[in-house]
Amino acid sequence: MSEIVTVSVLTCPSCGHAQREIMPTDACQWFHECPACHALLHPKPGDCCVFCSYGSVPCPPVQRAGGRRCCAG
Repeated sequence: MSEIVTVSVLTCPSCGHAQREIMPTDACQWFHECPACHALLHPKPGDCCVFCSYGSVPCPPVQRAGGRRCCAG
């Protein structure tokens, strides 16, 4: 099994602000507030979390599941 990546760059779809964030290793993160424009990010339909929707790397649970959906988000 590959090493799990725990850092992802989240890019806000509203303002384009990008910032490195540490991802939780045991859960999906359903909300994130952009520090630049304060938009509240939610996962896109079909994604389990904001990292899978707007991050440079999918969340650790999805990485462990081999890219498949890990939970009902």
